[in-house]
Amino acid sequence: MTVQLVHPEQVHRVDVHNQVAVAQGSRTVYLAGQVSWDLEGNLVGPDDVAAQAERCYLNIAAALDAVGATPADLAKVTVYVVDLDEAKAGQFVAGRDRAGAALGVAFQQPSTWIGVTALAAPGYLVEVEAVAVLP
Repeated sequence: MTVQLVHPEQVHRVDVHNQVAVAQGSRTVYLAGQVSWDLEGNLVGPDDVAAQAERCYLNIAAALDAVGATPADLAKVTVYVVDLDEAKAGQFVAGRDRAGAALGVAFQQPSTWIGVTALAAPGYLVEVEAVAVLP
């Protein structure tokens, strides 16, 4: 295993992610921000933060698979949500967890969530970029 997720004893524990990832490997993979598009570039989940988050994580898993990696190799994610608030944060977690259930994994990597006013194209509410470490 190249990434070990840790909750430090002296840092507040949150339910949505671990606070630390210790990565050991020889290759680092940087994923472009993934939005909720399908293979044809169509928006998946208009006006639905959960559906968009789910698709973002499914796209991340597909991108990782393309380079011989899995979600277990993720070391860090950065999440961008349009007009982020507590309700949208909850919807995001629900969608992320649905993707994890479909893939048989738990997305608990350290993460930073950033509220933004807009993303690159109209209709996109969520974008997730990621860093993975491979052996």
